[in-house]
Amino acid sequence: MSVGEVLTPQEYIGHHLTQLRIGTGFWSINIDSMFFSVVLGVLFLVIFRKVAKNATSGIPSKLQTAVELIVGFVDSSVQDMYHGKSKVIAPLALTVFVWVFLMNLMDLLPIDLLPTIGEHYLGLPALRVVSTADVNVTLSMALGVFILILFYSIKIKGVGKFVKELTMQPFNHPIFIPINLILEGVSLLSKPISLGLRLFGNMYAGELIFILIASLLPWWSQWALSLPWAIFHILIVTLQAFIFMVMTIVYLSMASEEH
Repeated sequence: MSVGEVLTPQEYIGHHLTQLRIGTGFWSINIDSMFFSVVLGVLFLVIFRKVAKNATSGIPSKLQTAVELIVGFVDSSVQDMYHGKSKVIAPLALTVFVWVFLMNLMDLLPIDLLPTIGEHYLGLPALRVVSTADVNVTLSMALGVFILILFYSIKIKGVGKFVKELTMQPFNHPIFIPINLILEGVSLLSKPISLGLRLFGNMYAGELIFILIASLLPWWSQWALSLPWAIFHILIVTLQAFIFMVMTIVYLSMASEEH
């Protein structure tokens, strides 16, 4: 899109749903999604490291108080839902919650702010800032959780018990092994797929509503719909991060149980 070009609503929507990518087909890379997810991940690490280094037992700063509340909330959630013993689950849950929340939070920025800056000053033809509205990002995170599910299942139960779980449930008879394998395989694979698609679907829909408001209404009246939706969307942004964290803990807890 060239500077000063007037777009029709259809062109405007298509432009804002276009990824900044290199390559074509399956091997293409969405640079904008990768960039913002990495930057927000680094921001999370920097903030929490700074708070950890400067933590005081006296009167805490506002930032330290906020971080302590988040850590305490995540820790209590892990204790309530994870029944095994692992030093990885709580840090993983904290990382998942804060990282997904920060990526979701980008949806509350004015829809044209960063794309306009990228176009005018960097010459970028397109830019999407909400990484969780990219199905590649959400399914990649879900794939990481799926690998951990397999790891803990094999670590806790052993290869033999894990294979037996897939082949001898729900029908405990050798003749039903093919049926059991299909049923348990579908159940196992549905976990990362539902985990990734749930987050993607909600954030994509939220982003699309902001784009529709900006494309169909005059600039002076957009606030009448965008402001109420932004206020409501704060709940969605937080809730989706919480759900992703909870489902990660639950799936890993199920994988860590021997029976």
